[in-house]
Amino acid sequence: MSTSMITKTNTSTSNSNLSISVQSPAAIWRIKTWAFICENKLFTIGVLLLLLIVFAAIFAPWIAPYDPAKIAFSSKLMPPNVEHWMGTDRFGRDIFSRVLYGARTSLVIGFAVTLLAMLIGIPFGLISGYFGGRVDSWLMRISDVFLAFPPLLLPIAITAALGSGLTNAMIALAVSWFPWYARIMRGAVVRIRSEPFIDAARAMGVSKSKIMLRHVLPNSTTPVIVQGSMDFGYTILAAASLSFIGLGAKPPMMEWGLMAASSRSQFLDNPWTVLFPGLAIFLLVLAANLAGDGLRDVLDPKQGGH
Repeated sequence: MSTSMITKTNTSTSNSNLSISVQSPAAIWRIKTWAFICENKLFTIGVLLLLLIVFAAIFAPWIAPYDPAKIAFSSKLMPPNVEHWMGTDRFGRDIFSRVLYGARTSLVIGFAVTLLAMLIGIPFGLISGYFGGRVDSWLMRISDVFLAFPPLLLPIAITAALGSGLTNAMIALAVSWFPWYARIMRGAVVRIRSEPFIDAARAMGVSKSKIMLRHVLPNSTTPVIVQGSMDFGYTILAAASLSFIGLGAKPPMMEWGLMAASSRSQFLDNPWTVLFPGLAIFLLVLAANLAGDGLRDVLDPKQGGH
């Protein structure tokens, strides 16, 4: 074989290898996404289950076979059957329809409490971590006061003081939850404020407020978002607990904790009246935790263990 033929062969081989190795950003993203899904099956299950619950909540008026508020004493306390998949409660209301509508309330509670706790905790931690000194000491001591109470005792006390009701329960949960976000945010800000680009911004005469809002804040929120995704399910569980003891949602509102509480006297004789609302709470909390754990692996791989 001549030298020119060998050169042409090598050139064509290198060109083919180059064409194989160079891929579009969309193809690379699809490969990475598929690899992550295959590696994190529990995350995929959690996301799919969470999306299914969100879908059921959005389209509840079209999916529910009966009016969830319709009282029919002739059909009260019917066990699960073909007409009523989850049975009926003591007023003859279809439990399956009420569980679908209750998903709306539970999802709103989870998003509202988590978002409100972040809105309180992020500024707390940002100011504390950036300025340090006495400001840091005072703000962290305030958060320590809230952290000194058991997780559910403080919301119970606040709700009892403000008055029972779903809105007051959500405010109480957010107030008791924000110190965790404040401390996480403070730790992230303390790490970021000593970075060279922050020193460069100070040397250029950029004001403290602009440094905090434009440079420190965007680079410090990832751990808070990860924590919020993990806490989403727990806020729903805490709100259901408050409703169960009569401090949260009130009739005729449809909320899973309230549904379980209103039927607890029939639990031994008619267990389905409590079983299905409790199972709905379990599945939503499980889905939120699995999805949050996978999101932690994506946004904060150092904490994810991969």
